[in-house]
Amino acid sequence: MITTTGAVYACLGIGVLLAAVLPRLLFRLPVSVPMVFLAAGTATYLLPLPLPSVDPVTDRIWVEHLTELCVITSLMGAGLAINRPFGWRQWSTTWRLLGLAMPLTIGATALAAWWLLDWPLSVALLLAAVLAPTDPVLASEVRVGEPTEAEYDEDEVRFALTSEAGLNDGLAFPFVLAAVALAAAGDGWSTGWISHWVLSDVLLRIVVGLAVGVGAGLLLGRMVFRSDTRSFRLSENGGGFVALGATFASYGITESLHGYGFLAVFVTACTVRRFEHGHGYHKVLHEFTDQIERLLMAVLLFGVGAFVATGALSHLTWRGAVVGLLLHLLIRPVSGWFAQFGGRGGRKERVVTAFFGIRGIGSLFYLAYACGKGDFGTYQNEMWSVVIFTILVSVLLHGASAPPVIAHLDRLGDNAPQSRTG
Repeated sequence: MITTTGAVYACLGIGVLLAAVLPRLLFRLPVSVPMVFLAAGTATYLLPLPLPSVDPVTDRIWVEHLTELCVITSLMGAGLAINRPFGWRQWSTTWRLLGLAMPLTIGATALAAWWLLDWPLSVALLLAAVLAPTDPVLASEVRVGEPTEAEYDEDEVRFALTSEAGLNDGLAFPFVLAAVALAAAGDGWSTGWISHWVLSDVLLRIVVGLAVGVGAGLLLGRMVFRSDTRSFRLSENGGGFVALGATFASYGITESLHGYGFLAVFVTACTVRRFEHGHGYHKVLHEFTDQIERLLMAVLLFGVGAFVATGALSHLTWRGAVVGLLLHLLIRPVSGWFAQFGGRGGRKERVVTAFFGIRGIGSLFYLAYACGKGDFGTYQNEMWSVVIFTILVSVLLHGASAPPVIAHLDRLGDNAPQSRTG
C-alpha cells in the first residue's frame, strides 16, 4: 500500500528532476515549465493516491510564508540579473509602468469587480491590489537572462518586464493595506485612516525599504568584493548561498523596521550588482537564486494544480471569470500601452510589454497575507477562486504566447538592446 509519506516524497523527487530537465526540453516551444507543473499537480490529485489536502483558505499561514520565500528569492535573482545601470532615463519605461500602468490597472480592476461582482469596495480593491504584481518568473522568455559584463545588452521588453516585476512586488503593498484599512473602517472613508495610510503605509514604509535596501547593498557589495580582509571577500571563496543570506538579512531587517521587505530585497540586489560589474561572482549568485526559485516555483504551482483538482474554482462565477479575463485582455494591455506612450522602444515592443502583465506567485502571497490581516468574511473563497483562475489564464495565455512572440521580435530586430543614450 502506498503511504502518504511515500507519495509526497515521490512527488517531490519527480518534481525536482522535472524542474532541472524541463527548461531544456521546452526551450522555444509554446509550452512553459509552469504549465507542466500546474497540469502535473491537477493530474496527480485526480488519482486515487493518499496525498495531503491542499487548501490555502484553511492553511493560510503555510501558503503565506512559502509564497513569501519564493517571492523574495525571485526578487534577489531579478535584481542580480539586471545589467543596466540605475537611472531616471535608463529606467524610464519602468517608472511609466509603475507610476501609470499599475495604478490604472488597480483602479480599473477594482471598478470591474465592484460593478460585475457587486462586492464591497474594500473587497474589490483588495482583489485589484492582489492582482497588481507582475511575475515574469512564470514566462522566462520575457525576463532578462544571467548577468553579463556589458551594461546595455538587455532589450527593452525583457528589461522593462523584469524591472517592473522587481519593484511592483513591493509597491503593491500599500494598496493591499488600503483595502485592509477600508474593510476595518466598514468601507467608510475618513481622514483618520487615510492620513495614517499615506504617512505610514505609503511614505514611511517605502522610505525604510529603499534605505535598508541601498544600505544593505552597499555594505554587502563592499564586503563581498572589496573587503581588506580576505576572509570577508566572499567573491574569492564564497558560494552562491551568500545570495540567500543577503536576501534573508535585507528582508528581515526591513520587516523588523516596518518597511517593505520586498522592495528592500530588490534594491539590495540591484545595488550589489553595481559592484565590480564584470565580476564572475555575480553569475554564481544569480545561478544559485535561480535554482532555488525554480524549485519553489515548481512546488507552489504543483500545489495550485492540486488545489484546482480539489475545488479551487468551485466558487468561481462567470462574472468572476470575466474580471480575470478583462484584466489580461483589456485592462493591463490598455493601461500598459497608455503608460508607455511617447516613451522608449518601438511600437511593437510597447505592445508586447503592455500585453505580458503576467500574474503569479505574488498574488497568492498578497491574498493569503490580507486574509490574515483583515476580515473579508464570506468573500474569501470567491476571491481565491478568481485569483486562481486569473493565474491559470496567465500561465496558459502568456506561457504559450511568450516564445513565438519574443522570437518574432528578436528576428525583426525590434527587440534590440538599448544604447547608452537610448
